[in-house]
Amino acid sequence: MPNPVNILFLCTGNSCRSQIAEGWARHIGGDSIVVQSAGIEAHGKNPRAIDVMQEIGINIAGQESTVVNDDMLIDADVVVTVCGHADEQCPVMPPGVTKLHWPLSDPAKAIGTEEQIMAEFRATRDEIEVRVSELLESIEAGETR
Repeated sequence: MPNPVNILFLCTGNSCRSQIAEGWARHIGGDSIVVQSAGIEAHGKNPRAIDVMQEIGINIAGQESTVVNDDMLIDADVVVTVCGHADEQCPVMPPGVTKLHWPLSDPAKAIGTEEQIMAEFRATRDEIEVRVSELLESIEAGETR
C-alpha cells in the first residue's frame, strides 16, 4: 500500500480559504491523504468559515491557524496556494513537490449585509469543494503527485 499523499493548503493568514480546503480534503479524502493548512502568517480562524462548513456537517473548529514552516514543505507532496499573496510569497518548493495555485477570492473581504457576506462564504466553500474533489481525483489517477 503506497504512502498517503500529503497535501498542504497555503494562504495568507490560514484563517478561511485554506481552512475550508483542509476541511473538505479531510472529509472527501479520508485516510487516503494527509492534509494540513498553513499561512504566510497566522490570523486565527474565521468564525464564518467555521459556520459555513458546519452548515454542511463538516467541523473545522478544531483545526489550527498556523504559519508554514520548512518541515511542512518538506513533508508535502502537493502544495496548493489558495490566494495571490500566498502564491507570490510562497517559499521555494523542495524538489519533487508539486505546486498548484487556485486564485480564490477572499470571502473575509466581502461587504454588505450579514446574509450577503455569508453568501460569499458559501460560494467560496462550494468552489473549494469542486476544486478539492478534482484534485483528489487527479491524485488518485496518478496525474498529480
